Amino acid sequence: MTRALQIALLQVRIYLQDKSDLAFSLLLPVVTFALMYFVFGGQTHFHATVHIVDEDPGGIYSNALIERLDALDELNVELLSLDKADRKLERSDLLMFIIIPEGFSDRLASGEPVQLLFKQRGNGGQEGQIVAALVRSVADDISLGLQVRGQVTAALVGIDVPVNQIETTVERLLTEERESPTVAVTEDTIGSSPDPVKQFLPGIITMYVLFAIILSARTLVEERQLGTLERLLTTRLSIGQLFAGKFIAGISRGFIQTLILMALSYAVFQIFTPLSFASSLLVALIFTCAASALGLIIASAARTPDQATWMGVFFTMAMVMISGTFFPIEEGSVMETVSRFSVNTYANDALTTLISEGGSLADVGFEMGILAGVIVVGLLLSRYLFKVMPGGR
Repeated sequence: MTRALQIALLQVRIYLQDKSDLAFSLLLPVVTFALMYFVFGGQTHFHATVHIVDEDPGGIYSNALIERLDALDELNVELLSLDKADRKLERSDLLMFIIIPEGFSDRLASGEPVQLLFKQRGNGGQEGQIVAALVRSVADDISLGLQVRGQVTAALVGIDVPVNQIETTVERLLTEERESPTVAVTEDTIGSSPDPVKQFLPGIITMYVLFAIILSARTLVEERQLGTLERLLTTRLSIGQLFAGKFIAGISRGFIQTLILMALSYAVFQIFTPLSFASSLLVALIFTCAASALGLIIASAARTPDQATWMGVFFTMAMVMISGTFFPIEEGSVMETVSRFSVNTYANDALTTLISEGGSLADVGFEMGILAGVIVVGLLLSRYLFKVMPGGR
């Protein structure tokens, strides 16, 4: 056992001294996680720019429309000339702009119908459609105010009430209605939005641990081709001790990577309790053992280093994809059945239970059992393949 540990220690020392390999194993998972967090994580708020061509400059209602749009948190208003807006639309620098027609305010004041012109490329894009909806809402609110004023003024014809008093009173009542609408909308939130850290962390851990360990399988193939293994086996080192050393080296490499990633998550995002952190580390250790055993299978079956690399890449991507690492799998579907053939599925489920659902090791006994079975089968199969392949012993 001492010789096996010495081999493992040598492999880990080489790994830690190789800066490029170390950067791939440690920095790349952190960068990937950060990118996924900033792309998918946190609360998303809509914000866009509404481009307006104002051909009714100085108009009371055109100014009111622009001011109300600019007051919305979701919108910024940018005023353009018609020629500039057309050029931008032609070059697809923008997908939509709004034209406030000439005489807009005068026609509204006289009670005549008037239309805003939405000039757009195609359907204006998803953002453009949302902007158009917000503009229509503000325009409808202004139109409603004008209709109410007109109806109130008509109803009070012949009564000695000043027009400015009517307009002031109507505007005050409309403002009160906007602030405290008669028909209000409330939100009843059930549960909470998925925490992107908890959602992505298990998949990031399992994907990169599997990737790093299995890609290192080419090392064993290279040593076999170069005769390094033969020279080692002329010493007192047995083939069993050699396999044990390679197995422990894979575990050490994967666990160092996992420990650093989880420790960063613990320190930065505060998603663990001491107990859940220790439990998650144990699950990660078992998965790392399974990944190391699978790496030995590939190393034993491959005849060339390139074969080992491509087999490792294909196997890792297949395990990640069919396990639904970064997307949900519908229960009872064919995909769920297929996912049961991926070792990542069981590790992801166990880590998700511990990290996101507040579970304990007692809740992941089945997943731990499957991973333990993968370790045993992987070691036996890799030893058999190593023996029967050309040059094996």
